[in-house]
Amino acid sequence: MREVQNQPVLSRIIALCCLSGILAVLSVCIGSACALFLWLLELATSCRIDHPTLLFGLPVAGVAVGLCYFWFGRDVEAGANLIVDEIHKPGAGVQLRMAPLVLLATVVSHLFGASVGREGTAIQVGGSLASATARLFRLRGPETCVLLTCGIAAGFGAVFGTPIAGAVFALEVLTLGQVDYRFLVPTALSSIIADWSCRAWGIHHASYPLVFQGTLNSDGSVSHVDLGLVVRIAVAAVAFGLMSRIFAESVHRLAAVMKKICPTAWLRPAIGGILTILLVALVGSRDYLGLGVLPPEPGGASIVSFFGPDIYPWSWFWKLVFTVTVLATGFKGGEVTPLFFLGAATGNVLAPLLHVPVDLLAAVGFVAVFAGAANTPVACMLMGVELFGGADIVYFATGCFVAYVCSGHTGIYLSQRIGTPKSRFRDAICGMTLREARVPQTGKGH
Repeated sequence: MREVQNQPVLSRIIALCCLSGILAVLSVCIGSACALFLWLLELATSCRIDHPTLLFGLPVAGVAVGLCYFWFGRDVEAGANLIVDEIHKPGAGVQLRMAPLVLLATVVSHLFGASVGREGTAIQVGGSLASATARLFRLRGPETCVLLTCGIAAGFGAVFGTPIAGAVFALEVLTLGQVDYRFLVPTALSSIIADWSCRAWGIHHASYPLVFQGTLNSDGSVSHVDLGLVVRIAVAAVAFGLMSRIFAESVHRLAAVMKKICPTAWLRPAIGGILTILLVALVGSRDYLGLGVLPPEPGGASIVSFFGPDIYPWSWFWKLVFTVTVLATGFKGGEVTPLFFLGAATGNVLAPLLHVPVDLLAAVGFVAVFAGAANTPVACMLMGVELFGGADIVYFATGCFVAYVCSGHTGIYLSQRIGTPKSRFRDAICGMTLREARVPQTGKGH
């Protein structure tokens, strides 16, 4: 009798061990794929800077990628939103071809100068490999959802070198205002292993020069919570939240306009490529092409530059225009690194006005604009700690939480479900996706 009672427990333990082993191997694969991606991205960026004329090939490159998706990837074109949808409502699964398609498309976009990011690629690589693994082992729906969530965590954690933020991001991004902690341990395991695997290949992530580590008191001690500074950062965070909303809504609305102007999907990137060339001629600078982590020339605008003493008044505007243009016309990559740029640039401009250290407000803006656009405030706060250190966590939390509230019910991931609305006056949208919640606001969704 005792053996019969213990059998289900033993079966669960064996199943858990098997799933853990699958997750570990999957995470190593995702981390290695992200390492390959980051290496290719660095080569593409260096090549573009060394050969400026590549920019003139951007329209043709965009059409070529568009044709690849038209011929081979129409069922995976939704990208990260498709993975989120699959977790909420399991169906046919995410096809494995999503990974090579988005990796190739993103590298090509960066090679020719499109202002896109990289997180979208990492998430899609993680999700497609997770879905393929689930099909290989014939896992059931619940186990497949676990793997897909872990794939998001692993891809995000590896590509940015922030494994804890990656684990929490994968949980937060699924449902606005609610987190299901049942998947916390597997997502953390996957994200940490993937990050370790990526670094094991010799990949180094960018470091950002945040010098501010607290306020010096009159007695020589250091205070990590200055209430006056907290208030001023909260004021800046309102602007960060509005920037998140402007970015997300600009991409969604312009994409709808572009679909009317050019109904042929694979031709739309040509419009974005031509507009990017014209924008470079108008601005007279290539600072807003690609990721923008480092300046292509000394003294140029970049994320790292915004932590220094120089102020770049209009960099946030031009990066917004460059990025919205290419994303709305169908270029692949992601939104997060451009959001880092927008946040750091906005912080750089607001710092002297609010009498906040420039490097501190650039760091807070870096994570806060992303927090508002992705509706993942806790993950972004943790990202601030992993990237910049824990001494300024109160300021990161203030920026991320206020920006999250001020960004409204919009975001870069329209498949995100609304679990708890940000306002009690919006209870009617509870349970909707962000895509559905936008319909009464805009009269149309996409």
